[in-house]
Amino acid sequence: MLRIVSFLPAGTEMVHALGAGSELVGRSHECDYPASVTRLPIVSRPALDLDDASPEAIDLAVAQRMGSGDTLYTIDEVLLRDLQPDVILTQNLCRVCAPSGDELTRAVRKFSRQPEVLFLTPRSIAEIEGNILDVGRAVGRVEEAEALVRSNQERLSIVRAAVARDPLRRVVFLEWTDPLFCGGHWVPEMISLAGGEDPLGRPGEDSVRMDSDDVANARPEVIIVSPCGYRLERSIELARRMRRVSGAVVYAVDANAYFARPGPRVVEGVELLAHLFHPDLVHWPHVDRPWERIY
Repeated sequence: MLRIVSFLPAGTEMVHALGAGSELVGRSHECDYPASVTRLPIVSRPALDLDDASPEAIDLAVAQRMGSGDTLYTIDEVLLRDLQPDVILTQNLCRVCAPSGDELTRAVRKFSRQPEVLFLTPRSIAEIEGNILDVGRAVGRVEEAEALVRSNQERLSIVRAAVARDPLRRVVFLEWTDPLFCGGHWVPEMISLAGGEDPLGRPGEDSVRMDSDDVANARPEVIIVSPCGYRLERSIELARRMRRVSGAVVYAVDANAYFARPGPRVVEGVELLAHLFHPDLVHWPHVDRPWERIY
């Protein structure tokens, strides 16, 4: 049986979606889905304690640490060595999301047996699908990965067909609230598939700072508040503090579950957006309600 360590929540979700969850032996502090993974030992933690900090304070602290070249995460190198992983899942897309490749390379350099290190760095839905296939190959679940990708593509096709008959909704998606950050990477594509258009989004690129005038001038019908790293409750709290935009309906959503993590549940994120944009055309089939209308 393989021994897998994941430094990335999206990677952890992929492993479970492919039926290899029992082969996970270590995780990052942020890997929390499915709930069973919280029993696994933690191999990486943030170097800064920002649990109770405001979005503005978090942005400042992260910017200062990145500007100085300091790491944002610490790796428990002794534990990682003792876990003897065959496969390690990490990323090089965002230094705020997980340890960088350089940090992990240093950590495993002296291991007597070198694990396979798989870097998951998607910027689009197609690249997320590619990551699923790559993880499938690395953990011996190729058929399961191919089936999952096919299923996800079919679900996206159903959404696309359902919303095609309705006008596009003009949307602004916020990945952070203080300062404001637009939607980037795979998020603008999710919005497009769901029957919306975000004039401020940056498909396939990093999100960037904006100000409230940028949001107002975009004349959105819908604003999605999805601060990276937060669950629904915190998103609601932050959305209620924002300046209102005339004519816009504002929804807070569970960012971690459906938008911030480029894993299998991104497809559910598209279904969620399509339901918010076109509720008469797309039904949300799940019991949970991972959004709240703010005003």
